[in-house]
Amino acid sequence: METTGNIKDAIAAERRELADLLDGLSPARWDAPSLCAGWRVREVAAHMSQGFRYSLSRTLLELLKARASLHRMTDRLARADAATASTDQLAAHLRDNAHHPWTPPVGGLTAALGHDVIHGLDITVALGLDRRVPEDRVRTLLGAVNARTLKFFGAHLTGVQLRATDLDWSYGTGTPLTGAAQDLLLLTYGRKLPPGRLGGEPGARFVSV
Repeated sequence: METTGNIKDAIAAERRELADLLDGLSPARWDAPSLCAGWRVREVAAHMSQGFRYSLSRTLLELLKARASLHRMTDRLARADAATASTDQLAAHLRDNAHHPWTPPVGGLTAALGHDVIHGLDITVALGLDRRVPEDRVRTLLGAVNARTLKFFGAHLTGVQLRATDLDWSYGTGTPLTGAAQDLLLLTYGRKLPPGRLGGEPGARFVSV
């Protein structure tokens, strides 16, 4: 079982590794689409550091401006910040805040780890980069998958059983859908994947077009 200290260390390591990866991207890749609909890599990177850069009072003000829509607020801020910050700054925000204690409104440290891992995969999978998230981080997040989180992220997995091909993990009941554990993790967060990453009859439901 993961301890609080282990998860904090995993979060810090994930942020530093992603910052290093971002530092190595070409300008064209910063402007390439991510798995987050409507966001380029630079909007995803900007969003990842939002919790570090906005105080609680500022966040509440921005939420009020967005008429209490969290989605509308995060989208507007990501676009605005991506337009004004340099790519060096966007990477540095992650590296310099590796140990920042921010967590999402619900889910605590595990949710914070999920935020970083999933958005990192939003970038690397979309760009076709072969980054493997360390197994301990993936296992921690797979262990937190449940019906409530699936609903929150809009993941529609009814009638499907997810089966990892690289870990001893499965979830759900129904027709098997196979893939690497980190790819299946993306599905539990409501993402669709590029072609060729999933096996099984339901795969077409989860492929981006």
